[in-house]
Amino acid sequence: MTLADPDLEFHHVGVACTDIHAEAARLAPLGYAVEGRPFVDERQGVRGMFLGGQSPRLELLESLGSPDVGLLSPWLKEDTKLYHLSYLTHNLPQAIERIRAARAKLVVEPVPAVAFGGRDIAFLMLPNRILIELIQAE
Repeated sequence: MTLADPDLEFHHVGVACTDIHAEAARLAPLGYAVEGRPFVDERQGVRGMFLGGQSPRLELLESLGSPDVGLLSPWLKEDTKLYHLSYLTHNLPQAIERIRAARAKLVVEPVPAVAFGGRDIAFLMLPNRILIELIQAE
């Protein structure tokens, strides 16, 4: 049995949407409410917002352009809403290497993210096709 990585702290579930405001309204009856302000990340080509008040925290993401083009298009084309699982780490390079050692593929190199005040994030695809986002903790 493998023990959980003590450096990884669960942060949120990413949800691919065509309209983050409509999606937030659909989730409100479950106790979710907008946390903070919506954000735009030009580098990643997404607009997003976090929802809290319920567990797990959700990050709603929509493409800045057409839903048929861009980062989210593979998920939206398949009608897949759950986009990624996200974890905070205190050492992003080491966390990447530990997850890669488990046969994960690094699909997005570390890049600053607007949603996290410019802290680096990276994405890895696990062998079971679950996308993992790692966020450099403060």
